[in-house]
Amino acid sequence: MSPITVSDDTIVQEVTIKAPAARIFAALTSPEQLVKWWALPGRFEATHVECDPRPGGRWRMQVEGLCAGERAVNTVSGEYRAVEPPRLLIFTWIRDEDQAETEVRWDLDERDGLTTVRVTHSGLATEYLRSRNSGWPLVVKLLAEYAEQHG
Repeated sequence: MSPITVSDDTIVQEVTIKAPAARIFAALTSPEQLVKWWALPGRFEATHVECDPRPGGRWRMQVEGLCAGERAVNTVSGEYRAVEPPRLLIFTWIRDEDQAETEVRWDLDERDGLTTVRVTHSGLATEYLRSRNSGWPLVVKLLAEYAEQHG
């Protein structure tokens, strides 16, 4: 996994996964799969996911986890901007708690049985937003583990 890159308003994380791009794309767009891998036992877990993966389609995810030592439920939602299986997925990202609209872009490039996955989260105009959305290294690690085990 490459180190995370943070610029003025963008976070980029890249990883190579030993799984086909189609398998990874499905893990990113299937509610049944998202609730299986978007979790770190004892810290957080996606408990409900809705996806309509087409341009203009909506998505929504509820995540339960610890916040300041207490259990909390957070909701993230948005709209798909580009859906080009199995190589590109772009959607808006809006946390209910702060209502800032940012953008998440997944680029998948498959070669020789390996898929390079790059996630770019942009529009993070404040230090708070960059800090609040800095968990992409963990997210891509969880995605890689899931895709490699279920590929």
